[in-house]
Amino acid sequence: MESETTTIVLGIPIPSIDPVFLAIVGVHVLFGLAAVITGAVAMLTQKGRGRHSNFGIIYFWCLFGVFVTMSALSLMRWAENYHLFTLGAVSFTSACFGRTAARRRWRQWPRLHLTGMGTSYIVMLTAFYVDNGKNLPLWKELPDIAFWVLPSAIGMPIILYALFRHPLVLDFDRSRAAIVRSANSD
Repeated sequence: MESETTTIVLGIPIPSIDPVFLAIVGVHVLFGLAAVITGAVAMLTQKGRGRHSNFGIIYFWCLFGVFVTMSALSLMRWAENYHLFTLGAVSFTSACFGRTAARRRWRQWPRLHLTGMGTSYIVMLTAFYVDNGKNLPLWKELPDIAFWVLPSAIGMPIILYALFRHPLVLDFDRSRAAIVRSANSD
C-alpha cells in the first residue's frame, strides 16, 4: 500500500509529494531516456567521426545530466538512495574514462574507450532496474538480485566479444603491430 507521501506516475511510485523533488525526477527521467537512446545509437552505428561520435557526445552529456539530477535526488533521500548515488558515480566515472581514452589516444585506446563507455551504459541500466525493476511488467516477477545482475550478465559478454572481435579493435592491433615491426627493422 502506498502512503500519502508517494506520488504514482505511470504506475511507478515516486517516494515524495514535494514539487521540487518531482520536478527533478522529471528532468532526471528525460535525461535518462535520452542517454539510453543516444547510447544505443552510438553503440550500433559505424565507429569513427560522424554519427558514432556525435551520438557518443550527446550520450556523455545526457549521462552527465542523469548524474547531476541523480546526485540531487540521492542527497534529498540519502538513507534510501546512497546505493543509487554509488551506481551513478561509477557510471559517469566509467564514461569519463572511456571518453578521455579516446580523446587523448591512450595506448590501447579503442579497448579502453569501449570498456569505459560500455560499462557506463551497463551500470546506468543497473541503477534503473535496481530502482524501478520491482514496478515494471515482467521484471517485477524477478528476484531483487536479478536487478543487480542481469544488465551485466547481458552486457559484459557483448563488451568482451567487441574487445576481441570488433574490426576497429583488430585494425588498431594490426596497425600497431606494423608500426612496431617497422620501428624494429630500422
